[in-house]
Amino acid sequence: TKQHNKQLILKTIYNDQPISRAEIARATFLTRTTVSSVVAELLQDGMVEEIGQGPSGGGKRPILLGMVEDSRNLIGIDLGNSEFRGGIFDLRGRMLHNISLPVNGCRDGDAVNLVYELIDQLIAASSSAIVGIGIGTPGVTDARRGVVFEAVNLGWHNLPLKKLLQERFDFPIHVANDSQVATLAEYIFGQNQKMPNLVVVKVGQGISAGVVLNGRLYIGERSGQGEIGHVVVAENGPLCRCGLVGCLETVASTRSVIQQAQAIAANDPSSLLHQFTDDVEAINTDVVFQAFQAGDAGVRQIVATAGCYLGIAIAHLAALLNVEHIVIGGRLARFGTFLIEAIKREMNQRLLSKIADETKISLSSLGQDIVIQGGVALLLSRELELV
Repeated sequence: TKQHNKQLILKTIYNDQPISRAEIARATFLTRTTVSSVVAELLQDGMVEEIGQGPSGGGKRPILLGMVEDSRNLIGIDLGNSEFRGGIFDLRGRMLHNISLPVNGCRDGDAVNLVYELIDQLIAASSSAIVGIGIGTPGVTDARRGVVFEAVNLGWHNLPLKKLLQERFDFPIHVANDSQVATLAEYIFGQNQKMPNLVVVKVGQGISAGVVLNGRLYIGERSGQGEIGHVVVAENGPLCRCGLVGCLETVASTRSVIQQAQAIAANDPSSLLHQFTDDVEAINTDVVFQAFQAGDAGVRQIVATAGCYLGIAIAHLAALLNVEHIVIGGRLARFGTFLIEAIKREMNQRLLSKIADETKISLSSLGQDIVIQGGVALLLSRELELV
């Protein structure tokens, strides 16, 4: 019907611009009259503009159409464990403005209030009409209902986040697990655009995985899909906050890497970590990375061991899903090819050689913005249906 035709024509312009009205009609199988009527609406709405003339096919040169990419703003949000980050984007997924608020141990209702504050600031900074808000949350999340069942660090249990935000803000709200939105971001904006089968493993304070199968984000029957951080990989390993022993998060997360680096600094006065901070408690991923770059043997061994344990878990993903590409994102990804090589070495020992050889492991090209870009990808795919 009319709304369907409008969305179909907008998607065609978005993906194939510059494009003429006649070309839209051929691509969509709609009549030229219908196309002309809908395009007139889109021109009036300010989402589409005439951008010049195309080559003549023997008659009058056609007028070409394109998106007005800054005519609408999209808000993407990453509810990380240490900071809440948000960005304002145009229709092409280009970031126009970003804001970060430190979590500083906020939990429960205080953490929800911090989300409100971040959104208030983003709305105030927006320069165009807002399409909606896409949010990546930590923990176990029901993407269909926007309920966060379990986000331990934020103290959230069965939190109806989408409902709370809809009651306060008059915009469409989309909520999903951070690894799911990171995967969608990689699929839409990353170097692996439109790769039909793709896994993204996000490694930060938590570890989780998102999956694209046959060009669609896999959500699953229940809400705990992708929580590979709580798969046991180290027998007799450290006790995890979830109650299990030897979970992947206890040996390969940034929290684990920091704790191990702090132990080295406390017991080894010659560690290069001391060049970058005098306070063992102040050691964070930045300090660890500086010592890593400086060649500290102990720190490099910590990263290699984290890569080894990641390789164990990722080998199971590769064997089960047989995807062609697995991407590593999140804060640990900054350790680059050294980390990738450690992951690959362990995978090679645990997989049939054919599967190991055919599974490509790489770093995300989207850096620390992968989750907020994923929030925007949610809006482009589910709200506007442009991708």
